[in-house]
Amino acid sequence: MNFLNKIKLKRILTLSIISLAIISCDDFLDVNEDFDNPTTAPNSQLLTSIQTGVAIMTDFDNYMGDNLATYTHQMTQREEADQYGATPSSARIAREWNNIYLTLTDLETLIQQGEDKGDKVYVGIAQLLKAYSMSIAVDLWGDVPFSEATKLESGILGPVFDNQEDIYAAVFALIDASKANINSEEGVLPNDNDLFYKGNLDKWIRFANTLKLKLYNQTRLSSNFDQSGFNQLVNENNFFTSSADDFQFNHTANQSPSDERNRLFLASYGGTQVSYYISPWFYEILKGWNPNIHTGNADPRIPYYWVNQLTAGELPPDQGNPNTGDPNADYWDSDTGFFSIRFGSVGPDRDHSVQNSATFPGIFATGGMYDDGSGPTIKITSGTGVAPHRILTFDEFLYIQAELIQEGLLAGDAKTKLREAMEASFAKVDEVVAGTGTTQTIPVLSGSQEVTTFIDNVINEYEAASNAKQLEIIMTQKWVATFGDSFDQYNDYRRTGYPVLANPEGASPEYQITNQNGFPLNDSQTILNNQFQLSFYWPQTELNSNRNAPDQKNPATYSIFWDN
Repeated sequence: MNFLNKIKLKRILTLSIISLAIISCDDFLDVNEDFDNPTTAPNSQLLTSIQTGVAIMTDFDNYMGDNLATYTHQMTQREEADQYGATPSSARIAREWNNIYLTLTDLETLIQQGEDKGDKVYVGIAQLLKAYSMSIAVDLWGDVPFSEATKLESGILGPVFDNQEDIYAAVFALIDASKANINSEEGVLPNDNDLFYKGNLDKWIRFANTLKLKLYNQTRLSSNFDQSGFNQLVNENNFFTSSADDFQFNHTANQSPSDERNRLFLASYGGTQVSYYISPWFYEILKGWNPNIHTGNADPRIPYYWVNQLTAGELPPDQGNPNTGDPNADYWDSDTGFFSIRFGSVGPDRDHSVQNSATFPGIFATGGMYDDGSGPTIKITSGTGVAPHRILTFDEFLYIQAELIQEGLLAGDAKTKLREAMEASFAKVDEVVAGTGTTQTIPVLSGSQEVTTFIDNVINEYEAASNAKQLEIIMTQKWVATFGDSFDQYNDYRRTGYPVLANPEGASPEYQITNQNGFPLNDSQTILNNQFQLSFYWPQTELNSNRNAPDQKNPATYSIFWDN
C-alpha cells in the first residue's frame, strides 16, 4: 500500500480514538445514532486538528523551516541544509510531506462531512486550507499527488503525480469556491475551535483574497498568469487591513498535555546542542556592512532578532584561547559578541561544542530573549516561547503590493508602499514582543528616532537606485521582515533572484568583518559542493512505495513552473 494511503488509515484510527475519548452521549441526543461509539470526529474537533497540522507546515524543529531558513541565508547549520545538501532520504522532507498529506486527508473528510450536514462555512474554510496546503506542496516539490491523493476508499493505492500547473489552477478554483461557501454563512459556524480567526468570517475572506494575491504575484512571470482574474481581485479590494488580519498560529506558554510553545524556541532554547545559528550574511546586512545594499544603515531590529551570549570583547568560553586571544571561532564579532558559523564552512573551528558561546534566535522569532547586552546564558527558561508562527501577515502583504507596483501590475507609488511595509514590519515586532509575556524591559521600535532614520535611509537608497536595484531593496526588506518564517522568501528568491545570497564561490572577501585585523576570516574555508535546489527531492519513501510515482528528480534543474 502506498504511504499516502497508509497515513490516511492511521489518521482515521487516531481521530476515532480522539472522538471516543472526548465525545459523550450527553453532547448529542439523536436517538437514531450511537454516539457512544463514534466512527468520525465532529466538524468542530476536526477543524482544530486540521489547523494544528496547517500550523506545522514549513515550521521548524525537523520540518522544512529548518532547511528553508538555511537555503534563504537567514540561518546557518551544520546539518543537511548546509551547502544546499538536502537528500531524498531527508527526514525533514519526509515529515513535511507526511504532514501535508495527513492534513489533506482530514480536509477531505471535513469537506465531505460539511457538505453532508449543510455546514457550508466549515466546507469553505476546509477548501481554503486545502488550497493553501496544496500551494505549499507545489512550491516545494512541483508535481505531486492531488486528484487521487485521498482515494483509498475508491481502490486507488498509488496516486498519480499531477501536473503542477493543473494543481495551481485547482488551487485558484478552490479559493473562489471557499469564498462562496464562507460568505453563505450557512450551517453551524465555528467559534473558539477555529484556532486562526475564532470564527470571524470577514477575516477568513480577507485571508482568502490576500492568499490569492500572493499566488498571483508568484505566477506573474509565468505564461499562464491570469491577468483578468488578477484585475477582478484587485478591484474587489478586500485584503488585509491591519495586523489583526494576520494569518498566523498563536503559540502559548502551555506545556501540558502538549507543549504549545513556539517550535523554533523549543528546538533552539531547549536543545542539548546548538543547531540554529544566525547567518553571518544576514548579520552583516543588518549591521550595514554589506557593500552592495543598505551600506552604513544598521537595522534597529538586531537585538530583537538575536541574542548574544557573549558580551563585547568576551572570548568564546567554549573554545577561545585567553593566552593568544584567538577566539578559535568560525565567525565571531569581538565588538558585539556575535558568534556563528558560515554557510559552507569547512574551517577547523566550525564543529566545536559552542552551547555557551553561540548567538541564539531572539524574542521576535521565538518568544525567547531580547538582547540587552548583558551576555546571558541561554536555556529553556530564558523566555516564554510565546511567539506566533507567522504565515501570511499584513506587512508581508504590503511588500507584495510594493513588488506589484514596482513591476507595473498594480497602480500606486512603490516607494510609498515600501515605507508603509517597513513601518508595519517594525510594528509587528512590537506586537509580537508585547504578546510574549516577557519580564524584560524592552524599548518600543515604532516611532523611535532610530527607526525613522533607518527607514528614511532605505527610502533614500531606493530613490537613487535603478529599477532592478529598487526591486532588490523591496525584496531584501521583505526578507529581513520575515525572519523566522522563510518559506515565502525561498519562493521569492527563485522568482526574482533577490535577496542576493551568500556565495562561497563569489568574489572575495565574502564577509566584511575584520576584528581590527586580528584573526581574520579565511574565504578558502567556505565551499559550495552543491547547486542551489530549485525544488526539493520527493521523499524517497513515497517513490519506493507508489508504483505511479515518477523517477527521482534533480532538484538543481527541476524548477517550479512560476520560477523565473
